[in-house]
Amino acid sequence: MIHENVRLVGPDASRFEAWRDCLLDFGGGALDGSGCQRGEVPEPTRAGFEEYLGNRRRYEDLDVALPPGHVHCTYRWIVDNTWQNGGPLLGFLACRHALTQLLLDQSGHIGYSVRPSTRRRGIATAALGQGLLIAAEVGAAPTLVCCREENNASKRTIERVGGRYDGSRNGFRRYWFGAPPWPVQPTAGS
Repeated sequence: MIHENVRLVGPDASRFEAWRDCLLDFGGGALDGSGCQRGEVPEPTRAGFEEYLGNRRRYEDLDVALPPGHVHCTYRWIVDNTWQNGGPLLGFLACRHALTQLLLDQSGHIGYSVRPSTRRRGIATAALGQGLLIAAEVGAAPTLVCCREENNASKRTIERVGGRYDGSRNGFRRYWFGAPPWPVQPTAGS
């Protein structure tokens, strides 16, 4: 079942509590699509929130020169129709505008995660479908989405949305959306 009320919104500076509650729900686990590196969990404080928002704005700003190996990225929060009335933040989605070698091998253009308490409801499927629209808008098409070999839930989500399996690298399954030819080299500096 696809969750029909899911939508993507930009990070909202007025929703600290929703962000904090979402972080706590993840319990220190991976925050794929949030812009946090593996193992990095922001402090669930107002100061941590401000730092988190500032970093996301920097990576979205095409006029900002990023460090080598980094690419511009559009960050979105996954919400549903209760968001406007104080509803929860359901997860994170990132759409990277280009691929470094690492992104080509392991992460892809789009990364996402749904908070544990709201999984298995079609939220990831709906969010990924909308994320592909963002990828097209920023010129990241064809679009690569990856997941760990052992992540069967993400594998099913990606395949449900129409991803075509293109083999695995370093323990990550690679799926493409869009017609070949698919890039075999990075589309950004590594």
